[in-house]
Amino acid sequence: MFLFNSFGKNKKINLQPAHILFLGFLGLIFMGTCLLMLPFATRDRHHLSFIDALFEATSAVCVTGLAVVDTGTTFTLFGQIVLLVLIQLGGWGFLTCGILIFIILGKKIGMKQRLLLHESLNSFSIQGVIKLVRRIIFITLIIEVLGATVLAIRWSQEMSWGKAVYYGIFHSISAFNNAGFGLEPDNLSKWVGDPTVNIVITLLFISGGIGFFVIADVLEKKKFKKFSLHTKITLVFTLLINVISTLVIFTLEFNNPATLGSLGMADKWWAAYFQGVVPRTAGFNTLDISQLSLSSQVYMIGLMFIGAGSGSTAGGIKVTTFALLIFTLWSVLTNREEINVFKRKIPKSLVYKALSIAISGLIFIFVIFFLLTITEKGADMSKILFETVSAFGTVGLSAGFTGELSPMGRILITIMMFIGRLGPLTMAFALAIHSNNKSKIGYPEEKILIG
Repeated sequence: MFLFNSFGKNKKINLQPAHILFLGFLGLIFMGTCLLMLPFATRDRHHLSFIDALFEATSAVCVTGLAVVDTGTTFTLFGQIVLLVLIQLGGWGFLTCGILIFIILGKKIGMKQRLLLHESLNSFSIQGVIKLVRRIIFITLIIEVLGATVLAIRWSQEMSWGKAVYYGIFHSISAFNNAGFGLEPDNLSKWVGDPTVNIVITLLFISGGIGFFVIADVLEKKKFKKFSLHTKITLVFTLLINVISTLVIFTLEFNNPATLGSLGMADKWWAAYFQGVVPRTAGFNTLDISQLSLSSQVYMIGLMFIGAGSGSTAGGIKVTTFALLIFTLWSVLTNREEINVFKRKIPKSLVYKALSIAISGLIFIFVIFFLLTITEKGADMSKILFETVSAFGTVGLSAGFTGELSPMGRILITIMMFIGRLGPLTMAFALAIHSNNKSKIGYPEEKILIG
């Protein structure tokens, strides 16, 4: 617990780590909103409305990618750079950025800051969090520079070098941070069958989506058998889900003339691969999402709810949470008391946390979805659900509904993006009323009927 003096010596405000994360992200969003409302942030010199600026800033800070205006044609270079900075800060997390400033200035980092970082990064322990921050900054910059370089070389073949370099930098940062903002009106659709763009963009958001812990573990230990259990589960389930998703999208959309049906065989596979792996993490698209079959959109909703890796730039309940729920279900079906994976036993406390994350996520989705059915009267229910889950998973994919949202609908989706970035459990903690009074009374056990 953190105590801050306020209005006098005897009055104190109790702030939990979840509260500080909550307020910190709100602060970033507010600053971004103010900057995007400046007249010279938009090409027509007419500032965005407060709601639209708030939506765009939240989408950038929460590395989502949903947009109510077209990024490339609406914003000036200044406005686009503001979005890019918000994406980078949002991907790192404001606490990581704060610690980076402390490190540069040579300031001492105390226990409170370390505890906050532990909460923000969802790390295993407080030990080594400063070293982890240094790794996060270093890994991010190296990967983003490599991605930007390859993309710039590729795009220099069809645009000026200056524009190609800028496009490379923008899309590399957007991809690694799983934001999904693009500078073209149709996102990446014109490069649907381009191997370089498909491979580089997907490698960027997959590496950003598996999490910094996993990247550091792989670089340090190099052999699969030496990896931590977290790394093993993240890598195995990421590969498994990506392969299955590619095959599912390929099968469902093969004869759809509006998506894969009009493409050659090679382009079909590239498009299926890209749209199969992107829904759990980033909001890029090479196909028109609104033209996908309903079954494909429903499948994507499931992927967006799962999300990517813990400690990453992506959202959702996280792939390890999903994996743990699958392991728990299997142990119940096989009548086993313990959950054993890769010759390791997973503590039951993590099972309770996984269930809490999944259930709280479903509750938040249901509430926002329900409210949107009230504010967006006459809208297709499937589009509303798709938009809601996309915001929760900080994915950014849209079935063409974002621009049609009413002002109140935009506010609700903004709230959903904020919940998704903070995490449903952290959000619940931030909104909960904490009490120091722990009950010392024990009660007799009694069973109830379930199932």
